[in-house]
Amino acid sequence: MRVLVITKIFPNALEPLSNPFNRQQFAALARLDQVEVLATIPWFPGARAFARDSTAGRLGAVPREDRIDGLTVHHPRFLYVPKIGHALAGPLYAASLARAVLRRRGQVDVVLGSWAYPDGFAAVVLARLIGVPAVIKLHGTDMNLVAHMAGPRAGLRWALPRASRVVAVSRPLAEAAVALGVPRERIDVVENGVDRELFHPRPRAQARAELGQATGDRCVLYVGRLEPRKGVLDLIAAVERLGRADLKLVLLGDGPLRDACEAAARRLSGRLLVAGARPLPEVALWMAAADAVALPSHAEGMPNVVLEALSCGRRVVGTRVGGIPDLIDGPQLGELVAPRDVAALAAALARAVDTPYDAEAVAAAGGRSGWNESAARLHEVLLRATGGLRRVA
Repeated sequence: MRVLVITKIFPNALEPLSNPFNRQQFAALARLDQVEVLATIPWFPGARAFARDSTAGRLGAVPREDRIDGLTVHHPRFLYVPKIGHALAGPLYAASLARAVLRRRGQVDVVLGSWAYPDGFAAVVLARLIGVPAVIKLHGTDMNLVAHMAGPRAGLRWALPRASRVVAVSRPLAEAAVALGVPRERIDVVENGVDRELFHPRPRAQARAELGQATGDRCVLYVGRLEPRKGVLDLIAAVERLGRADLKLVLLGDGPLRDACEAAARRLSGRLLVAGARPLPEVALWMAAADAVALPSHAEGMPNVVLEALSCGRRVVGTRVGGIPDLIDGPQLGELVAPRDVAALAAALARAVDTPYDAEAVAAAGGRSGWNESAARLHEVLLRATGGLRRVA
């Protein structure tokens, strides 16, 4: 089967660590199907002149074609109009990609839009132009945030019911699709996978020695974007509230709150490390070094960091949002608190780092399938969209 992926959430030469879940799943899918990726780059006239001040300007240096994890990846530019809003994003996105997709008429069996809007909207429009089915994959923020904006919501009310299949990475996202008019029988929940060669239990002391970290402290790890909706400032406030000299918080990631986090690190004098975005092998090592992993998000899809933490045998303190409760479904695996409740978060963190637990038992109870299994399920959905297989259970 020949799959054309359209997505704006994919690594590139300037951001090789971004969105590893898409890279991993599509690389595994390419072992089953012929996969070509259109990983789009925002553009507007004169964008390169604003390389310091805008994402579109900075990403202008991304090459037009690349080979990433064995995948053929093209980076077509799409017209992005700053400050006009999202209402025109879907039509502009589809128009920007029309030429590239029309050139592939007769060479594609299914178009997969990986992100609801504008990618899913464009996938439906462009798939119709070349006479093939469209599948839309939902991730989290695309439905929890973008889909609540007036322009994108109208576009998704049109596009989602017209997709042959809709893939959600969690049950709450599937329900969000139903609310926008998608019949339940056309929705499949396909969880992301875990690279189990990287994410598995290993001795905490050994991992700390490799990272040059003290063995006697308690360590809470956060992995993700440093942005408000991830609750990272709530997490810092919770650690400050505890006031424990033996507790260290490590933040792996980058984003708009990086400066605020670094200011907090100076204030906490050694109890907060802002390490930036790190490659997956190092993320796995930090998880092994941690006593607990925290994800205090205000909204989520099916966060891979929780899947990876559990596979490493590390308990998770998370919030009752999105797909997190489906993963942390018992005290053996961690604890859930309400989002934005700093006091409850602080108390849960203290319990998490002070209560001994068996890492192997956590991994056995909370471990999930690998990327090959996740890709195989996505492959079945794509086949079903083209008239092939039964519904994925």
